[in-house]
Amino acid sequence: MFKKILIANRGEIALRIQRACRELGIKAVMVYSEADREAKYVKLAEEAVCIGPAASSLSYLNMPAIISAAEVTDAEAIHPGYGFLSENADFAERVEKSGFQFIGPTPESIRIMGDKVSAKQAMIRAGVPCVPGSEGELPDDAVQIRRIAKTVGYPVIIKAAGGGGGRGMRVVHTEAALVNAVQMTKAEAGAAFGNPAVYMEKFLQNPRHVEIQIIADKFKNAVYLGERDCSMQRRHQKVLEESPAPGINRKLIERIGERCVAACKKIGYRGAGTFEFLYENGEFYFIEMNTRVQVEHPVTEMVTGIDIVKTQIMVAAGEKLPFTQRDIVMRGHAIECRVNAEDPYKFTPSPGRVTMWHAPGGPGVRVDSHVYTNYFVPPNYDSMVGKIIVHGDTREQAMARMRTALAETVVEGISTNIALHRELLVDAKFMAGGTNIHYLEHWLEQHKR
Repeated sequence: MFKKILIANRGEIALRIQRACRELGIKAVMVYSEADREAKYVKLAEEAVCIGPAASSLSYLNMPAIISAAEVTDAEAIHPGYGFLSENADFAERVEKSGFQFIGPTPESIRIMGDKVSAKQAMIRAGVPCVPGSEGELPDDAVQIRRIAKTVGYPVIIKAAGGGGGRGMRVVHTEAALVNAVQMTKAEAGAAFGNPAVYMEKFLQNPRHVEIQIIADKFKNAVYLGERDCSMQRRHQKVLEESPAPGINRKLIERIGERCVAACKKIGYRGAGTFEFLYENGEFYFIEMNTRVQVEHPVTEMVTGIDIVKTQIMVAAGEKLPFTQRDIVMRGHAIECRVNAEDPYKFTPSPGRVTMWHAPGGPGVRVDSHVYTNYFVPPNYDSMVGKIIVHGDTREQAMARMRTALAETVVEGISTNIALHRELLVDAKFMAGGTNIHYLEHWLEQHKR
């Protein structure tokens, strides 16, 4: 096991990894930008290194600064968390070439799964069902593009091969708009991701977003840890997640989970990862794989009792998975609400000084947050300031506990989206379960303030 790990991230995930290190008896080195000097995990750290100014390009995305911090502190491994450099194959490669262990998949796995075209091809070879679409990157020839779209059937969605986070996609309903849409998406993809390649998929009208959590070691042992329903989204950004997914047959989940495990073994995957699917009319369609720990990993931890972050560290240290598929038992139901520093209905960011922070408690309630009273939320990063996670024996009990937790939560000095979560937890359609990925945007349209 490692003696010292450098945590190359910020916010609640930095604190989450720091806690996992403490439990494992590992020293954690925290890196921070000048804007995060007052963060809770920096104050709690045994060692902390400032790696640059507030701008993430000069700090959390600064590979030489992070590797230098690992060198001067004698860290043995680097945990990238999520976001920033967590899915950057070049970073993983530089970490390992510099003599450190990257806590995540191999650079090769990150490259295969980071490019949506090669990921889809790998999944087809592994027998994982995919959304019907182009076999690979779209050609430049307009006639061929139209022919592919005709075979797939309108509406289609054009996606950037190097995209992610809801960026680099365009829905096309008619042949007249097709070629222009492809050219525009290519130009945007080249500018945003440094890769102009795009591909085409059938645009599913009312799917749910259901994902399968996996974890694998370097000995080709892999398991799936059930599923999460992340359909409550706005502009492709998740707002609320739950596990298990309401109303989906367990046998179907088992079948898709087993295929994900088989795919991991086939590509020699190591570490935690998430296979993301669209689910419609009883069918799963692979869309992408995230080769890192997810924001919503706590709901899986709550229903399986497995610490995903600790297991990530253990397999990166070369240990075998301490459990098999037979040991994985889903118990009860978990829900997570992301707490963002933003207007709950207009979604404008609300950085600033938190004059009061009171987190909820009680049976089955967990709060993952780096915020405290008098903490200053910087304007430079993602607006998420924490997550409230609850667990209950049933979905009904979990919803009741979340309503209670949201009612107890007090955040003053900044705006948060807690008011939105309170409304969603009493919404009849959400309470019934199984809403699709467009539901929240339609709901917001109807509940305009």
